[in-house]
Amino acid sequence: MIAKPIPATLTVEEYFAIEAVENERRYEYIDGELFDMTGGTNNHSVIKLNAACALYGQLRESDCSLRGSDMRVKISPTRYVYPDLSAVREGPLLEDNNSTLLNPILMVEVTSPASRSYDRDSKREFYSSIPTVQAYLIVDQHRVSVDLHTRMDERWLWQTFDDLQDVVYLEALGCALPMSEIYRGVTFS
Repeated sequence: MIAKPIPATLTVEEYFAIEAVENERRYEYIDGELFDMTGGTNNHSVIKLNAACALYGQLRESDCSLRGSDMRVKISPTRYVYPDLSAVREGPLLEDNNSTLLNPILMVEVTSPASRSYDRDSKREFYSSIPTVQAYLIVDQHRVSVDLHTRMDERWLWQTFDDLQDVVYLEALGCALPMSEIYRGVTFS
């Protein structure tokens, strides 16, 4: 089968049509351009699951719930992304046939060499533009390092954690994420 070429610039409707047909691939859509979401590494997968498990255990009896990397998030009418993990409070607001989350409170990205700058710069700006987002967690898969950006009224507080004894407090969710849990089973080369 010959792959259909993707035009340089797509409408949102064309983006949704491509995603509906290509069930096995995900694309982020930024201002008319598609960005293929490639597969992750072992460390990426372990870190993402560790964070999800640690958060799930604490959120199970709360009004917050988690969403995985297959849940698309709407940044604006021309920007749609797939965070590695997100959380929502008091039920999700969804559109596009329940496939796009509108009200995340927490966004989590596990960086790769290719995504490090994008996650730290563009995605930080994107996520801070969503009124419901209260925290953005950036986890490095190549070394022990987590950046937490927390909304404080009209500004953002940035904290870096780089010790396995550190604990990342996510006040918006009412939980704590020990660095030792995030990096459990991770081997650095």
